[in-house]
Amino acid sequence: MPAEAILEMEPKVSRWFTLDAETVARFGQVTGDLKFFHSDEERAAEFLFGAPVAQGFLTLSLLSAMCADAVPPFPGQIANVNYGFDRVRFVTPVPVGSRVRGHFTVGGVEEEDERLTVHWDVEVEIEGRGRGEPALVAQWLTFLELRD
Repeated sequence: MPAEAILEMEPKVSRWFTLDAETVARFGQVTGDLKFFHSDEERAAEFLFGAPVAQGFLTLSLLSAMCADAVPPFPGQIANVNYGFDRVRFVTPVPVGSRVRGHFTVGGVEEEDERLTVHWDVEVEIEGRGRGEPALVAQWLTFLELRD
């Protein structure tokens, strides 16, 4: 698939993902991010956010699942691999129990042999907040491996 076809792709939106207390707790256990404002309702109520919030890196980690859900495989695709980020901002805290979804727009494509580097403009929306208050915005790079 030529880079031009990917550049012309319409923006894609994933399904909703729930960041419930169990998911937040499990992520905290795996990563060691056990700060009180992720799980302790009483202490979190007195803190900056007013209630427990999901880890920003949990929201960021969901981009792989969100992208897989929203963006169908390209013709000849072998793999779509995370390459990194040029920019990530955690804009709005995500209250525990919220649902989030990813919006993916192709911002650019670099072609090299049978591999493309896709530049994604990503926004994670919090249900009920609208697109004006995203959980995060990012410029994400992935390698797209293609075969004829």
